[in-house]
Amino acid sequence: MIMRFAVLLCAEDTDYVKKKYGGYLGVFLRMLAEEGELWDVFHVARGNFPDEQQTQLYDGFVITGSCNDAHSDDAWIIELLSLVNKLDSMNKKILGICFGHQILARALGGKVGRALSGWDLGVRTINFSPSTKMFTRLEKPVVLSLIECHRDEVHELPSEVEVLAWSDKTRVEAFRYGDHIMGVQGHPEYTKDILLHLIDKLLQRNLIEEPYAVKARANIEEMEPDREPWKELCTNFLKGRLDYEINHNPNMVKDNVINYNSNMVKDNEINHNTSLVKIM
Repeated sequence: MIMRFAVLLCAEDTDYVKKKYGGYLGVFLRMLAEEGELWDVFHVARGNFPDEQQTQLYDGFVITGSCNDAHSDDAWIIELLSLVNKLDSMNKKILGICFGHQILARALGGKVGRALSGWDLGVRTINFSPSTKMFTRLEKPVVLSLIECHRDEVHELPSEVEVLAWSDKTRVEAFRYGDHIMGVQGHPEYTKDILLHLIDKLLQRNLIEEPYAVKARANIEEMEPDREPWKELCTNFLKGRLDYEINHNPNMVKDNVINYNSNMVKDNEINHNTSLVKIM
């Protein structure tokens, strides 16, 4: 049976990302898409949402990052929160990244807002607690590096939501609700060049100051994000393989690194047909 997914795009493409990666949709497909799947995109920030009949078609949804505030009450953000509640009631898989992570938290009854410590730009060490249900078989926490680009964060979560990971900058780096919703504050889909491009954009718009930009660029030069382990984690969650692999393969995580599944598709050819994308 062919699996079908929808990307709920919350950002506008920059010229750089559009030219090099085919837009943010292309960035996400490179991380998540596998052979034989069907992927659609809905530009929700423009008011383009799946209707009730369309939501039935998908095995899972991905909510992307955005330059907008997840704590605002813009009309499309309120509609997105309503959609998340609808998908939750349908038990649909939802993966939220950065802004999407915060939207999920807000829809579930949590609180989001400006980060108390300001912007987080660079590559940061993320700690997974061994007490989480996902990693009960591990003897020590998993530590993975991740690209970060945000100035908002999750402040509070309902008690039924499980915090999976934290960093010295952000208390909620990842969380899971049931077996169908997961949020990640950082950007596992980003490459270092995308982050450097965004730092330049933020500097041009006077959203950050030059000394901080210099510090962030130095951090990016020194550290490497663990992109493949994050790719595997996000892909396996979205496609319902995460619980199976954790429960049946306790050796999946060894020496603080999640082993990458080499069978995943690399450098996919992405064929666009209106909103439909098929990985050949």
